[in-house]
Amino acid sequence: MRLDLHIHTTASDGSWSPEAVVRGAAKGGLDVISITDHDTTAGFERANALACDLNVQVVPGIEVSTTVEGRDIHVLGYFFDPNSQELLEHAKRALARREERMREMIGLLAEQGIDLSFEQVEEAAGPDRGVIGRPHLAKALVEAGHAASVPETFIRLIGDDSPAFVPVDMLEPAGAVELILAAGGVPIWAHPPGDLVDSLLPSLVRAGLRGLEVYRPRNKRAHVLRYEAICRTSQLLMSGGSDWHTPDAGPELGDFHIKGDEIADLLEAGGI
Repeated sequence: MRLDLHIHTTASDGSWSPEAVVRGAAKGGLDVISITDHDTTAGFERANALACDLNVQVVPGIEVSTTVEGRDIHVLGYFFDPNSQELLEHAKRALARREERMREMIGLLAEQGIDLSFEQVEEAAGPDRGVIGRPHLAKALVEAGHAASVPETFIRLIGDDSPAFVPVDMLEPAGAVELILAAGGVPIWAHPPGDLVDSLLPSLVRAGLRGLEVYRPRNKRAHVLRYEAICRTSQLLMSGGSDWHTPDAGPELGDFHIKGDEIADLLEAGGI
């Protein structure tokens, strides 16, 4: 079994529609995927409607944005009710906050002499977009001639350490864990920063965190071994995925995958 449990679509900041992601997953030889858009489950039903015809299973997923000490921390949720009232209400709040955040970042860029309008970001995001995210801002910056490529915008203009960065700042991490649990899901810490794992993990476990995202294409072997050991010691589930947004970044869907036996306990928790 080949799986990728961290994929984005146009429902948030991915470049492919949910249907295109399912087709790409099938072409790439994936058996199970999860659509984990930022703060919304809007892409799940569309993906799931096509998945059976292409022999791909779609696990309900979401990536909830949180902030701690000015840093973005993301919590993945799996195997919940995609029509959960708690998640639908969160999505409404997230949409408003992300648009507010985008205007704040545009204002900070203007202070550096980089002029861009919110309307330009909306145009770059396209008509199918859900929430507004930094990849949309990056695309607009490139189209306006302020950078040569999307990666350059993150390095030079809108990365986490840049003067124009604004955290989403909606929930604390424990709140995201509680939100996913309220929807009947399994909360997993997405791409946990190595310098925060030891200090933040105990409070998240107390809140009900069930696991860590261990397997990622950019994780060094030492990091994987460390997270595997933490999960075994703390009796946490292991997960993994590509965090795929667009083929423009290089890899195709399926180039990275995890195997069922690597995350067997998570799959059992979800009834797979």
